[in-house]
Amino acid sequence: MNRSIIFSTLREVNRKWRCLEISRLADEICLTGSKVRDLKVCQPNVEMHCIQNYDSDSSDVEDEKQETTDDLTAHLKPLDPDKKSITTIALNAAPVIATKEEIEQKRHIGHSVKEVTYNPKYDELYAPQVGPANPYKTRQMSAVRNTLSGFAEAAHVSNFEFENQRRTFHSYGYAMDPSEGNSVVSEPVLVGDEVAKEENKGKTVFESAKKRPEDKRKRLRNDNPGDIEGYLGPWGKFIDEKTVMKPNEEEKKELDEILAKRSKSSKQTEEKTADEKTTLHIKDAYDYQGRSFLHIPQDVGVNLKSDEPPEKCFLPKKQIHTWTGHTKGVSAIRWFPRSAHLLLSCSMDCKIKIWEVYNDRRCVRTYSGHKQAVRDITFNNSGTEFLSCGYDRYIKLWDTETGECKSRFTSRKVPYCIKYHPEEDKQHLFVAGTSDKKIVCWDIRSGEIVQEYDRHLGAVNTITFVDHNRRFVSTSDDKSLRVWEWDIPVDFKYIADPSMHSCPAVQLSPNGKWLACQSMDNKIIIFNVLNRFKYMRKKTFTGHMVAGYACGVDFSPDMSYLISGDADGKVYVWDWKTTKLYNKFKAHDDVCVGVLWHPHETSKVATCGWDGVIKYWD
Repeated sequence: MNRSIIFSTLREVNRKWRCLEISRLADEICLTGSKVRDLKVCQPNVEMHCIQNYDSDSSDVEDEKQETTDDLTAHLKPLDPDKKSITTIALNAAPVIATKEEIEQKRHIGHSVKEVTYNPKYDELYAPQVGPANPYKTRQMSAVRNTLSGFAEAAHVSNFEFENQRRTFHSYGYAMDPSEGNSVVSEPVLVGDEVAKEENKGKTVFESAKKRPEDKRKRLRNDNPGDIEGYLGPWGKFIDEKTVMKPNEEEKKELDEILAKRSKSSKQTEEKTADEKTTLHIKDAYDYQGRSFLHIPQDVGVNLKSDEPPEKCFLPKKQIHTWTGHTKGVSAIRWFPRSAHLLLSCSMDCKIKIWEVYNDRRCVRTYSGHKQAVRDITFNNSGTEFLSCGYDRYIKLWDTETGECKSRFTSRKVPYCIKYHPEEDKQHLFVAGTSDKKIVCWDIRSGEIVQEYDRHLGAVNTITFVDHNRRFVSTSDDKSLRVWEWDIPVDFKYIADPSMHSCPAVQLSPNGKWLACQSMDNKIIIFNVLNRFKYMRKKTFTGHMVAGYACGVDFSPDMSYLISGDADGKVYVWDWKTTKLYNKFKAHDDVCVGVLWHPHETSKVATCGWDGVIKYWD
């Protein structure tokens, strides 16, 4: 029951007669669970016999359950003076007031009390605990403690001061006594080693003290911050310069020579580029109508200006021509844009040549300007200019018709592949994959680098524009394939798998839907460009041997066949739909690195190899 309700009821019933025992009665009612309405108050001048024998026996609890709430006679018994447990309240008597001393004697503060609502005396606060002492506890165990080891009081000491005294005691054997009232004004009281205290004059480790014997081998320090000239720096001299070994005269000469060579090689001198030259191999640069060799011929039996591919393609069966002129292996071959009536080739003999595909199939012009082997070439959309990159770390812009070298670009790294941006309004931009893991975008007009795509972990091998030239795909020696949005230097798709190998040759299909990649584990793997670059596991072309070589891949114009070169100099032809190997034939004496299917012919294929020749098949 709520004690406040009991109090208020008792006050209402008998306001005039109060006594000190009302609180005790309320407590007993709370303990016994009696109802307030069951109490009957005696009339004035009548003594009320109150409840007796309220013990917490289980039998009493059971009896209480059986009694009715309205019956109070079981609880009210006549006053028996012999029983001390019976309490008598005289409602008409004067209230009994306890003295102040009696109340204070009864007060006891328990050990678990957290809050005191009155102002206790010293004797109450430090009174011993009530009850017998534990005979099995030692004096240390019976002491008051708030930690496992004892009683810890919060102390207001700065971290520096505490660490200072701890290190001083650890190093010198004395420290400041924390129990004494050490102030800044008065001299601190030190405890510990008296001898060390006198030697060091009571100084701490953070104050300048006499150097210990162990400091002999340490470096000399200049402790005076005002002495600028004599400052020794963080790595001061060790003991004395006499103990430092110095080279003799012969060793000093050798060291000077080595240092001179290093300083010479570290200076980045502007390398002299090779002289760009060109040679025209035909008699007349222009015909009787003033047309150059770039003009598309119309008397070859094929509409070279048409954008439509042939309806049906066939397998090439025999060799119809051989272009010879390169003295070393041919690195790459490229068709003239749209018409493919000319063939551009670059070689390890540092030269670039352009050949006729129809009529006499002559070598038209040679472009010389690289100091080392030429790695890659690419035409612009119109074919009037082309770019070449070589192992001399230069990218050069050539005029196709006149052979003039218009521009040179270098980032002091070897460019492995180059590509013009295919859009007509971005023909002044081109990208190059370099040996320092970057894809660099150059502006031809200013000759400056305008963007860098630096996410690959190995040298960049190929760059292929996809998805209507809005994106491009790059492959690298890090065995990954990354897809980039144009002009955003963070790849939005990263394709890498533990089973993947690096892909040094990539070709986009004529319909722009498939990406064929020559994998280094002797496979050609296919990715679906339109379906989030999904790897087509079932469409894998095998049977050839290309490990270690960047052998090119190409599609037939009608998407019926897939062709590839081989490390043994063979050409392999597969059926695109079934991935079945249809044909293979020996094309070159060395590695066949490039294969191109003519975009307007049904069965004409050009191949090039490291044997230095370019062959034409039908």
